[in-house]
Amino acid sequence: MEKGWKEVLLTRDEVRATMARDILTNEGIPAVVLNQKDSTYNSFGDLAVYVPEASEEKALDLIKDLKD
Repeated sequence: MEKGWKEVLLTRDEVRATMARDILTNEGIPAVVLNQKDSTYNSFGDLAVYVPEASEEKALDLIKDLKD
């Protein structure tokens, strides 16, 4: 990921990652999901949600209930 972005959620659940991104963007925080799943075996790997560094604390508070 580019400099200035922080990981706020790491999960294997695509629905959870999408929910986190939607919650954050609805609150005005830019968020991206980075899919790190193996393309051959879709069951291996994680999805990471990233936000700008300045929004990390607020983002973590907003999605605290989605953490594994």
